[in-house]
Order: sequence, then structure tokens, then C-alpha cells
Amino acid sequence: MRKKVLEYTVVFQEEKEGGYSVWVPTLPGCASQGETFEEAFNNIKEAIELYLEDSPKKELEYEDFNRQFVVPVKIYA
Repeated sequence: MRKKVLEYTVVFQEEKEGGYSVWVPTLPGCASQGETFEEAFNNIKEAIELYLEDSPKKELEYEDFNRQFVVPVKIYA
């Protein structure tokens, strides 16, 4: 059986104390962290899988939002 490929935008935040926090804006409550970027990246992938496994219907609820993207904007003040 062929599996569907899902794509989600995730937001990484470098923490002052070290490490990274990461979350998925379109999946409320789906978040993780890691000491390195790679660890945080792998952890959020696992968190998304568990989130969707918990309720497969959530995949459909948020499917339309997976084309969001984050762009940094500089404001000089």
C-alpha cells in the first residue's frame, strides 16, 4: 500500500540557554525540542507522526494549511 506524503511547516527557535524549541503552527499542541538542530528536527518529525497516529482525522483537518511558510522581516526602528 502506498503511503501519502504530508508536508508541514515547522518553526524552530534557538533558545538562550542552548538547544532548540520547535512546533507546528497548523497542528495545535504539536511541539518538541532538542539540544541540536538535527535532534530537534528528528524529534518534531516523531511528534508529528505521533500526533497524527493519535487521531488520523487530524491529518484531514489541517491538510489545507500545509502550504504556509515563514519569512523573516526586518524592521528598522
